Amino acid sequence: MLEHTNKQFHAELETTRSMFLQMGGVVESMVLDGIQALSEGDLHLVDRVREHERQVNQLEVEIDERISQLIARNQPTAVDLRLLLSISKMLTDMERCGDEAEKIAKVARRLHEADSAYEPVVELRHMADAVASMIRAALDAFAREDPVAAAQVVRNDKAVDKEWKASLRHIITYMIEDPRTISHSIDLIFIARALERIGDHAKNMAERVIYMVLGDDVRHTGVSNTERMARGEPPRPRG
Repeated sequence: MLEHTNKQFHAELETTRSMFLQMGGVVESMVLDGIQALSEGDLHLVDRVREHERQVNQLEVEIDERISQLIARNQPTAVDLRLLLSISKMLTDMERCGDEAEKIAKVARRLHEADSAYEPVVELRHMADAVASMIRAALDAFAREDPVAAAQVVRNDKAVDKEWKASLRHIITYMIEDPRTISHSIDLIFIARALERIGDHAKNMAERVIYMVLGDDVRHTGVSNTERMARGEPPRPRG
């Protein structure tokens, strides 16, 4: 009986993992669809993002409920408990990535509906590809239980932060040179900021993967120490 219960628990754990990975795949596509809607003016993509947002919210509720039930019924310890707690934390970050992607799509719709000839004054696709790749890499590290790959996602967030600052400078330059672009430019700043936040959430998820696998909390330790701890090395004192 105990063996049957144990098998059932681990099957339900695997289902929960799979559902989270499914949710992550939907969110990644939302980010890419949102930025494509901005660059190409394809408003059908905006509708698709909004449909996916409802799907993501539903998955968040279902996964959250499953985690609560698994903990209450089975009182897991050690690795299994870390897995469930990690998914629970990552769930929040993933849902917020979806929220940011929906915001991007809504702004894209507003820009193109206000001006059918609208063209973005700054290219944000590279930044969008970067944060979508961070989500994908965090999910891959989670699926493979790979702390070193997760640490790379944490490092990649630094590059996204630099792109955010460069985009901000670029957009501000356009506003100064041509005040007629101010309204559109403010919307683009909003989108760039949303992309930067998605990168932050992907980084949070990657840090949680390291905790899940190794039991080490690498938050606020710095990128270099995160990489050291992911390799199983002791962190250097920060001074």
